[in-house]
This record gives sequence, C-alpha cells and structure tokens, in this order.
Amino acid sequence: MKIAVYGRQFNDSVVVPYIQQVFDNLVQHGVEIYVHPQLHDFVQENIKTVQYTILERTEHIKGIDLFLTLGGDGTLLDMVTVICNSGIPVIGINFGRLGFLASINKNDIDAAIYAVVNKQFSLDSRELLRIDSEKEIFGKNNFALNDITIHKRDDAAMITTHVFLNQEFLNSYWGDGIIISTSTGSTAYSLSCGGPIIFPESNSIVLTPNAPHNLNVRPIVLPDTSILAFDVEYRSNNYLVSCDSRTAIIDKTMRFQVSKAGFKLNLIRLNNESYLSTLRNKLLWGLDVRNY
Repeated sequence: MKIAVYGRQFNDSVVVPYIQQVFDNLVQHGVEIYVHPQLHDFVQENIKTVQYTILERTEHIKGIDLFLTLGGDGTLLDMVTVICNSGIPVIGINFGRLGFLASINKNDIDAAIYAVVNKQFSLDSRELLRIDSEKEIFGKNNFALNDITIHKRDDAAMITTHVFLNQEFLNSYWGDGIIISTSTGSTAYSLSCGGPIIFPESNSIVLTPNAPHNLNVRPIVLPDTSILAFDVEYRSNNYLVSCDSRTAIIDKTMRFQVSKAGFKLNLIRLNNESYLSTLRNKLLWGLDVRNY
C-alpha cells in the first residue's frame, strides 16, 4: 500500500512523538511511504530512521492509495488542493483543537493506521464548490470543501452583496459579508454566524449572511444544483474573497459565480465512526457541565 503523508511545518515539539508514532506504524505495516515536500524538512530533521519518497511528481500522486494528513482541519483543507479531482481517499489525524474533518485523535494513532491498512473503513464522499469570475483569482485552485466567502476588510465599511439564484434576483445583503457553505462547511464558519448544520447527504448548500444590517435576514438552505451569482458594492478600496483557507484581495468590480465543483472528496470514515458520533463528540452534545 502506498500512503502519502501531508502536513505543515510544526513549531511545537510536543507533536514530534506522535508523528514518530505515525511513521513507525506505517513502517511496521510495510507501507510504502511518500512525504509531501512541505513536510519533508521537518521529517528529515525530527523523525528517526524512516525511508520514504518525496512526493514531488504528478505520477507519484496518481499512484497513491490514500493521503494521511497531520494537523487540524485547516491542514486537511490545504491538502485538498494537492489531490484536486484525483479521488484519492483522505484521513486526518488531529493535532489541532476541534477536528471535524481531521477526526482521528492523536491518542488513537495505532488503531487508526491498523484499520486503514486493513481497509476497515468506508468512504464518505463530500461535495465541493467552485468560484468563477472574469479574472481567475484563485487559478486552478478555485474550489472549496468548506466554504466560499465574500467579506469586507477589517477596517472597512460594510459591503452590499447582490445575490442571484439561477439568474433570478434573490436578495441584497448589507453587512460584513456572506458565506456560501457546503454541507461539510456547515459546521465551520457558517455555524459560528448562525447557520444550520447540514448533513452531508442532504445535497444542499447554505447561504449565511455575516453580521447583516437587516435583522430579518436569515440563512437560507438551497439545493446544491443551484448556480449563484454575486455582485458586490463597496465604499472602501477593496474587499476579500476566500476559498477555504485561500484569500484574495479584490479591488475592482466583478461578478462571481458559485456552483458545484463537479468532483468530490473521499473522506475515510473508520468503522467505529459516524457523522452523528462526530457531532456529539465535537459539539459536546448530551453533556451538561452542571453534572461534573
């Protein structure tokens, strides 16, 4: 089995023993290890006696059986731009805080890698969104697993976003901006702005206003077959458009179109996991601090 390991540079030495544990387990199971160049220097300096190949050529990626990310949800989101539409399954070991996407706890590394190597898992296919405009502001990486956002600068006046649904005018939103979220991203930025939790199988996207000036404006759930268009009015010099963790500064008037990306990401879900268990564990459902 060929497994590629992806991660950012780590400044915290506390995670080194866990990363060593990951590589030791992969070696123990006879895995052919590939390491993304972004993580190579860290592994070379901190991880002992591991043989691997640097994942630097396209043909390497095509031959990979699955990707393993080390970090939090942000790391997994970054990795999506590496695998794009290849369909390679992904599993994340969480060294961060919440970990909705990178759901494997660092204390469960041994069991998780055993399950992965022995194919004791299912695939959870997640839809992505893409953003198009006259100017290709994100190049080929114009897709998002979590959300696409249009947002004012921190020191700027509020913006007005005119939204069109399938070429019909929907609404104008005055405020800090707007979030266009997939069902996967419904538990991320959208949730913090009052958006609903959307189950991955719902085939929906959610439009969530950020700090709307009109208090009667609420999030709206739309079919994921929708084609959305956005015209932005702004009084400051520029505003921001984000595609997951990638952000561009926009200083001219242009129309943005958001629709399904046309491909999915395959998240690995171990047999002892479910979406409901993840919600309960991460959001602390069913727990009352008054009982502890």
